[in-house]
Amino acid sequence: MEHAIFFDMDGTLFQTNLILEPALEATFEQLRTNNLWSGETPLNLYRDIMGVPLPIVWEKLCPMHSDATREASNAFFQQALIHEIEQGTGALYTGVEETLAQLSEKFPLYIASNGQLPYLNAIVEHFALHRYIQKVYSIEGIRSGNKSELVANALKEQHITSGFVVGDRASDIAAAADNGLVSIGVCFDFSQASELKKADHIVPHFDKLVSIILK
Repeated sequence: MEHAIFFDMDGTLFQTNLILEPALEATFEQLRTNNLWSGETPLNLYRDIMGVPLPIVWEKLCPMHSDATREASNAFFQQALIHEIEQGTGALYTGVEETLAQLSEKFPLYIASNGQLPYLNAIVEHFALHRYIQKVYSIEGIRSGNKSELVANALKEQHITSGFVVGDRASDIAAAADNGLVSIGVCFDFSQASELKKADHIVPHFDKLVSIILK
């Protein structure tokens, strides 16, 4: 097999911003109830660090808390996210389904994400993305928490020699570069210009991927 395409999930295929605030607010309200937090929910901080592995997320959000509290908070947060997905709060970006349908006719498509597998599977199931996506790869399966290693393992497992990584953060661009793939950065909710400047291509709308990839 030659070409394949790896997609990030949060901020690339899925509008995480729509479910982030209610899920995070519920999580920190739980912490307040247990006298483990005071003040506002650090929503803006989460938006800034979106895309890094979850253990690092909770180290940043709760720097004074124990590992046990961080793990419990993350578990609560994951369930809150899944609840929002199942309630229909979230959405794919405009053009995602049409673009995936078109690309899947020519290439195998995969998810490579820093999200946890139950959360990723909830999105795939809710939007029936299994019509287009052959497999979901979660950073949970990589001890190092490094997306470059995650993509490397997927390449080896699927016998892929070339292709693309599509994402919105520095880890996506690095995963492409470290594995000899072409990087395509998407300028959506969580993207940062400083992180995308090393991408081989940058697109403002999802359907612009087709002309780049098919060319």
